[in-house]
Amino acid sequence: MSGSGAGAVAFDLERLRRSCASCSLHVLCLPAGIGGEDLHRLEEIVRSRRPLARGEHLYRVGQGMSALYVAREGAFKTVALDSEGEEQVVGFHLPGELMGLDGMGRGRHGCDSVALTQATVCEIPMSKLEEICGEVPGLGHQLLRIIGQGINRDQSHLEMLGRKQAQERVALFLHGLSERYRLLGLPGDMFTLPMSREDIASYLGLVIETVSRTLTRLQDEGVIAVRGRKLRILDRERLDALVHAPATPARPHQAGRG
Repeated sequence: MSGSGAGAVAFDLERLRRSCASCSLHVLCLPAGIGGEDLHRLEEIVRSRRPLARGEHLYRVGQGMSALYVAREGAFKTVALDSEGEEQVVGFHLPGELMGLDGMGRGRHGCDSVALTQATVCEIPMSKLEEICGEVPGLGHQLLRIIGQGINRDQSHLEMLGRKQAQERVALFLHGLSERYRLLGLPGDMFTLPMSREDIASYLGLVIETVSRTLTRLQDEGVIAVRGRKLRILDRERLDALVHAPATPARPHQAGRG
């Protein structure tokens, strides 16, 4: 490769790294060690979507899966119907996290994805992603790692629902959220909750009054400081102790809202 060619690739790589960092796409490619030419090819297959307003659907249950998504900015919740036909929040997605994996098994989405805030996402068409993953092994390995993180979040959600005490569930939720922000290279001890108290209650199988009381209790105990949706972890050791304490199992009739 000539000197001028190498310089062009280096320039492209730097430009693309800045671009990916600003739109959070770096969770897919930058940690995988993908080079300049492959990163350029990945950028070419990514389609930027129009901004989504708060409450707007990214995809709906039953819709065919044609792409994966990464939020450039904003956050999302995934919602499914429970056995009684009521809406249940089953997941949250922060800026930079991969969305749409729920459709991989059946080829159709099993839940709705709804913007919690004004958001913008990058759309990665499945057909082209499969092609480039075959040619860029580093990307395939990174996707498997991210899928594994999603499975871990699902397991953590089940663990939360299995705890009897509301304080244990809320502590697990805040601890997990903090770690996810850290993985994305963002502050893990001070962040804004993009979801409402009602959404948190639905996700944890509690009622909104219980969530509010529990947050107030944690604040009174000096574990957190919370004002509106702004939250700061003041006592990491105490929060860790709540999370790693022996589980208090929920009785079968208490595993839902309480």
